[in-house]
Amino acid sequence: MAFGYQVLGFGSAPPAKEPYTADFLVIAGGGGAGYSRSGGGGAGGYRNSYSSETSGRGSSSESSLTLNGNIVYTITVGGGGGGSSGDFIADSGSDSSIAGSDITNIVSTGGGYSGGSDQSPANDAADGGSGGGGRGNNTSGSGGSGTSNQGYDGANGSGNNGGGGGGAGEAGNTDGTTYGGDGLASSITGSSVTRAGGGGGYQHGAGTDNGSTGGGGQGANDWQSYDPNISQEAGTANTGGGGGGGSKSGGGFGASGGSGVVILRVPTASYSGTTTGSPTVSTNGADTIMVFTGSGSYTG
Repeated sequence: MAFGYQVLGFGSAPPAKEPYTADFLVIAGGGGAGYSRSGGGGAGGYRNSYSSETSGRGSSSESSLTLNGNIVYTITVGGGGGGSSGDFIADSGSDSSIAGSDITNIVSTGGGYSGGSDQSPANDAADGGSGGGGRGNNTSGSGGSGTSNQGYDGANGSGNNGGGGGGAGEAGNTDGTTYGGDGLASSITGSSVTRAGGGGGYQHGAGTDNGSTGGGGQGANDWQSYDPNISQEAGTANTGGGGGGGSKSGGGFGASGGSGVVILRVPTASYSGTTTGSPTVSTNGADTIMVFTGSGSYTG
């Protein structure tokens, strides 16, 4: 007699995992600042899909990713660009990305380096995710351009003042001469954090903290002549903040940009638990959040 069922063999494959949605925040490394009377470095490019939050340069939130089981998604976290010393031009930040065989890769562009005056020859700022600030001097330089959907332009130098680096949320100099452009806040991790601010430019006169919300470092003033004495500061690590501009006195070295970050948020019911690169993993509501402060991978 035939029976109406079939016994599966020991080698049968398990059911395929259903595709699921993942949100992301991808921030590139911030740009470094140029040498002597320099602008501030531009913030790293800022791309966001979470909860209708804004992406850089006033852009709408991006579409979420659709991930599939057993696909390896490669996470790259860009480093901050080095600040300038002597005649060397500063470095732009490095790109951050999420890449996989079944998605359109998400790539954020590194922040542009800023211009410097006393290099040989003097140089203008670079374009980037956000643009670097222009050099100060009697022949001030132009700021770099930001990238659509990622960040704003750096400001031109103004007289002897360096221009502020562009940020994800506003252009350099928006809050005053030499000020870095502010970054943007996201609650993708469950609490609001502001990232991707531009670095402050060199200040010809009394100094102030002209960095930005979002990790942009402050620019120096002529500390041998003015009170308070302000030294240049690096962009904050894992924010994509731009480096602060160097002064005419005291060495004049520009500060480095801050490294970027990549954040993935997936439903806990779909989270595979398979990662490399040691991301910080937490839960919020029904979701699991992976914060990559260095490069690695996630298997869907």
